Amino acid sequence: MSSGRADAPAPSATGPASPGDTAASARTGAALALARRAFLDARVRTIAFAYVFAAYSYIQPVGYRDAYPTLSDRAAFARAFASNKAIRLFYGEPHDVLTVSGYAAWRVGGVLAIAAALFGLLAAVRASRAEEDAGRMELVLAGAIGRRMVNVSALAAIAAGIVLLWLAELAGFLSAGLPLGGSAYLALATASVAAVCVGVGALASQLAPSRRVALGIGGASIAALFLARVLADTVAELGWLRWSTPLGWAEQLRPFTGARPLVLLLPLAATAALLAAAARIAAGRDVGTGVLPARDSADPRLRLLSSATAQALREQRGTLIAWTGGVAAFAYILGTVSKSISPADVTKSVRKEIAKLGTGSITTPSGYLAFLFIFLILAVSLFVCTQVGAARAQEADGQLETLLAQPLRRRRWLAGALVLAIGAAATMALTAGVFTWAGANTAGAHVSLGRMLEAGANALPTATLFLGIAALAYAVAPRAGAPIAYGLVSVSFLWQLVGSLLGAPRWLIDVTPFAHIGLVPEQPFRAAAAAVMIAIGAAAALAALAAFQRRDLLGA
Repeated sequence: MSSGRADAPAPSATGPASPGDTAASARTGAALALARRAFLDARVRTIAFAYVFAAYSYIQPVGYRDAYPTLSDRAAFARAFASNKAIRLFYGEPHDVLTVSGYAAWRVGGVLAIAAALFGLLAAVRASRAEEDAGRMELVLAGAIGRRMVNVSALAAIAAGIVLLWLAELAGFLSAGLPLGGSAYLALATASVAAVCVGVGALASQLAPSRRVALGIGGASIAALFLARVLADTVAELGWLRWSTPLGWAEQLRPFTGARPLVLLLPLAATAALLAAAARIAAGRDVGTGVLPARDSADPRLRLLSSATAQALREQRGTLIAWTGGVAAFAYILGTVSKSISPADVTKSVRKEIAKLGTGSITTPSGYLAFLFIFLILAVSLFVCTQVGAARAQEADGQLETLLAQPLRRRRWLAGALVLAIGAAATMALTAGVFTWAGANTAGAHVSLGRMLEAGANALPTATLFLGIAALAYAVAPRAGAPIAYGLVSVSFLWQLVGSLLGAPRWLIDVTPFAHIGLVPEQPFRAAAAAVMIAIGAAAALAALAAFQRRDLLGA
């Protein structure tokens, strides 16, 4: 005789699953789904960073090997560049630059450590504070999964992104012919900086009441860490500061030049402490709030509220001031070192490699500044992409719906945002020209102010082109618009470097807009190419206005 229903399942050998086991399994599955979703949401940013890591870690060793084939060439390089304190400001303290691997540890490690810091900050703020601001965190927590599991899922997705960057950097080194063990260790040194800055971003997200404030706190923290590394590498008496910053710890790991693996305990401990502090704060606060008070109850200030464009300027003035101030400071430093390189310091093979980039001689102040202004043009192009990202943030946060409820047309709002972006870019570019001229004259390098202003303005055609393309991407695919723009700028710039150094066909190099820039003040301004870029950017902007007029507004 049956003791139960005919369709009852047979008991398993280990006994029936308890309700607690079923619930735990459901929570684990939900956590894995959240981690997978978070990783996919950040895939464009992660892929763009991975491309930069792979390309840069390949270009630098290969370029150094080709430019300095002999020991005497490398010794001349070490005398001219490695001991220059102004160069150390960008790359850190060099060790054994007479070898390709030692050079890679210096130049690649120094630059990619800063990029890794930015990646960690952006990833952490996006995974925590941005999710809360968009209201998605409340929806997730309304289910069976708790806040702790949500945080673990987000960190798992970020960790997967850091692993991908590690693999990309390792692949670049191996493609350049560097040994496996040292390459993996150098890539690990870079990844350790990203991990610590994930902790910085996570803690900033708990302290700040909004995503924008969190990015401001995190950005200021990373700037302070970078300043500590700069002081340690340029002032002998302050070398101890190297132990106070993850950028210094990455240097102290000494990849290829006397490894110190025990130093890895410092970033591991710092990351754990920062994440633990962030988790403790998160457990004791309400979703959507921060430790720091919001400014909702502050006395109203009506300045810069006369129009939507003025209101956008009001919201972004802190960002604009920070960008302009940073560009001005670095431009002044570039000017002061423009006279530090003599023809005797640069070998014939180096001149040949630099000539492939179309920059002319770097042994004169004007030639050196023309070469370095390539990176100013890149910075301004990236800046206009951030402005399109800011416009998207207004739409995602619901602010745009409120603005459009007033007698304000969509086209006028977007056009105002684009005008603000190009105006800020022009201010930044011309400021760079003025401060570079001031620095050069301070160092005794007599460069014309008019030519340096022209060099700054030389960044605007490319910026206009990428601004128009970014606006069109935003109007057509709002969620992917800014990442598409960032990726396009990065790929175009790196292809100019890679294609030129590898001797790619001229027609293939000409695909990138950076190949059509006349590098002022060493070269004349290319008016025809500039006009074409401006025309394409303007046409893309007009198409963006038309497309934006027709599509629905989308939230986060």
